[in-house]
Amino acid sequence: MSAPVGGSRPLLNRRLASFGTTIFAEMSALAARTGSINLGQGFPDTDGPAEIAEAASRAVLSGRGNQYPPGPGVPELRAAVARHQQRFYGLPYDPDTEVLVTAGATEAIAASLLALLEPGDEVIALEPYYDSYAACIAMAGATRVPVTLRPRAPGSSPAAAPAAFALDLDELRAAVTPRTRLLLLNTPHNPTGTVLTPAELAAIAELARERDLLVVTDEVYEHLVFEGAHVPLASLPGMRERTVTIGSAGKTFSFTGWKVGWITAPPELVSAVRSAKQFLTYVSSGPFQYAVAQALDLPDAYFDGFRADLAAKRDILADGLAAAGFQVFRPQGTYFITTDITPLGEKDGLAFCRALPERCGVVAIPNQVFYDDQAAGATQVRWAFCKKTEVLEEAAERLRRL
Repeated sequence: MSAPVGGSRPLLNRRLASFGTTIFAEMSALAARTGSINLGQGFPDTDGPAEIAEAASRAVLSGRGNQYPPGPGVPELRAAVARHQQRFYGLPYDPDTEVLVTAGATEAIAASLLALLEPGDEVIALEPYYDSYAACIAMAGATRVPVTLRPRAPGSSPAAAPAAFALDLDELRAAVTPRTRLLLLNTPHNPTGTVLTPAELAAIAELARERDLLVVTDEVYEHLVFEGAHVPLASLPGMRERTVTIGSAGKTFSFTGWKVGWITAPPELVSAVRSAKQFLTYVSSGPFQYAVAQALDLPDAYFDGFRADLAAKRDILADGLAAAGFQVFRPQGTYFITTDITPLGEKDGLAFCRALPERCGVVAIPNQVFYDDQAAGATQVRWAFCKKTEVLEEAAERLRRL
């Protein structure tokens, strides 16, 4: 019998040894196997604007982008990203030196962390966090330091539950040590739907300036804020020069498969991130870049209508979940709702989600996989509402069986 490949040493390197198949793959496979409504993975079940899909088709058929596009991204898209930042936030960026196109926000996160971190650096991230954050920090050889978002004081019934989670600013400040290199923020926040308040953002900015920290902000849900407005951290005094801002076309235009993202940052930070990015995908999504450039210039009516449509869908699912007995944390942004299963007599979110398809034909995601301190999220479950209205109504009806 031949010896195992690699001998006795594990094949997967130790930095990634704790990362197995993602919860999204597991739950999507479960949905397919059981024929359940998939409210787990956050992808829309309808395509984005037809004119943007047609723009991509024209680009393919006319040969635009079918070969390697420029490393930083096609000029048309970089210019459109710069116009977008100026139009919505009054932030000027030079499209030639301060914009970099990436293979979705996921590559933007990976390239930023690989470029800006040294082994042994500490990275503060708000938990629960998107699972790629932990993996990318590990690949960079850095150490993640979680600061936990906690539910605000609940109301007297599931329907009156808190709207969002809160950031403990004292806990954030205490987490910074001499080894802290970078803050990794996500607002609007997946999975909780929290939008950091102006006061929270101001305190974060003050801390970053005081301790000379870099900040990477994942703002892919920037156009899905239902109460208040999105405020980029880079717009605060002294923050533009130390902040890498990440955006994405997938969430705003419902073309998640195109994988078109970008960063905006000062030239020295863009140059650093590009140094890592060029050895990941090098380039990607050539024809789609031209289409996304056109999408970013859509009129305000598109962005307003998109937000209103998702707000209505949020309310359909939130009301259905409350009627089914969940404690509902009505989100201020994103297209996810977090609930607590305790009122249903449940204590284990992972077991609950694995059993849910057989119980009522719906799939959700257990939040505990997004925590280092899994006990903090043990009874939380996340639901995606970026689905057709009739799908959400059917899901709500099925959940009443609980």
